[in-house]
Amino acid sequence: MHPIPSKDPQVATSTISQPQSGAEQGLRYGLRDGACQAVTQGSGEQYLSAFALLLQASPFQLSVLSALPQLVGTVAQLLSVKVLQWFPNRKGLISAGTVGQALMWIPIVLLPLLLPQWGPWLVVGGATAYFACAHFTAPAWNSLIAGWLGQHERGAYFARRAKIIAGLSFFALCGAGWILSLWQHSTAWWGFVLVFALAGSARILSVLALSPVQDEHPTAHLEAQQGFRGFFRLGATKDFRRFLVFSGLMHASVLIAGPFFVLYLLQDIHLSYIGYGGWLATGLLGQLLALQAWGNFGDRFGNKALLSITGFAVPFLPMLYLVSTNLSFLLVVNFVGGVIWAGLGLGLQNYVFDSVSPEDRAKAIALYSTVNAVGWSMGALLGSWLVEHLPTRIEWGGVVLQPASNLPFLFCLSGVLRLLVSVSFLGSFHEARQVERAPRRQLLWELPIVKPVAQFVVWTLPKLNR
Repeated sequence: MHPIPSKDPQVATSTISQPQSGAEQGLRYGLRDGACQAVTQGSGEQYLSAFALLLQASPFQLSVLSALPQLVGTVAQLLSVKVLQWFPNRKGLISAGTVGQALMWIPIVLLPLLLPQWGPWLVVGGATAYFACAHFTAPAWNSLIAGWLGQHERGAYFARRAKIIAGLSFFALCGAGWILSLWQHSTAWWGFVLVFALAGSARILSVLALSPVQDEHPTAHLEAQQGFRGFFRLGATKDFRRFLVFSGLMHASVLIAGPFFVLYLLQDIHLSYIGYGGWLATGLLGQLLALQAWGNFGDRFGNKALLSITGFAVPFLPMLYLVSTNLSFLLVVNFVGGVIWAGLGLGLQNYVFDSVSPEDRAKAIALYSTVNAVGWSMGALLGSWLVEHLPTRIEWGGVVLQPASNLPFLFCLSGVLRLLVSVSFLGSFHEARQVERAPRRQLLWELPIVKPVAQFVVWTLPKLNR
């Protein structure tokens, strides 16, 4: 859902430099892990809220399902960094957390069947344990992979990985939506059993892909020499701290609306599972088409420029849900949302990598995730309160707005808050590395989707005038 990912200006190329054999093996694992993660996300994680809704989850329970796993996951990340100080085997930590993720799908799907009266809360508990395992691996995983990449290579590599995730997630989402549509009514449970089993199996394949990788980086031992207090005092710059404030508040603003799209689409405007899956899939398709271009953009012009553009675009997405409930319109909106969110997520992730030294990356990632999780949780819980108190009808100046429920008003409020965060904080921090400077007009020309469309128009017009 959830969602949140330059080369030397004189040598603008999207290829990754040839690493040594051990690094090459590790980077290949990163891509294979992304493929397995895509199947898990598309067939499992994206349908957790729909599964809870099948079990008659309330808006408050949906908000807790969104908020609690992030808070507990933050604790797991902090614990992971501490464990890394005592046990600097990043490969072992990643394997343990990934196996835990795979096993957690069993109680998520079986316990509500055994105790249906507690079904939504059991899903919340299972999802919390699942995401705790996922977060436990994050600092070690990011530190492991980033150590094999130069500062001007990360955008291209992580964009390539994100493209793999988006592409396979697209097919997994569509396939899971089709499977669930076959059991749309009285036997819907068995559809969820099948897609969640597929999600767990994919995580096991990820562990197998990790097995031949060797953790030979020295940074694992350097990370053990300094705790969080020392990092925050000496390693975190003023720009990085201000960036954390922006990221945390943006997550809070987004999650005011985030948990309730499933409620609006499935319950208020009555989309089928395959329609809901299609809506999710168009967002992933937008990511897939834009990620590589965003990665090259961030490498060339900087992740701050990337955040500035996407940070001012993302506020307007939820406001569009006030316009229409037509499925085709909603698919287009979510496609555009996928394009924008691809850039914002890539920019947030890579700004963290750019802002700290290699030995501080695990701690920086954990701190970044902590701030985001707090914002995520506060936003989700505030959203559940607003669902109960916002009106379902607004009349102003003779204009009456009465959508299918009050949720489009909540989405619009989320957009307003996102805009306030961007206006207030995007100017407070700066680019963390040397990048190519370009005028705003050129930056707009380089945007994903805009550039290829403009090039097509420039190429086509002379031919039409002949």
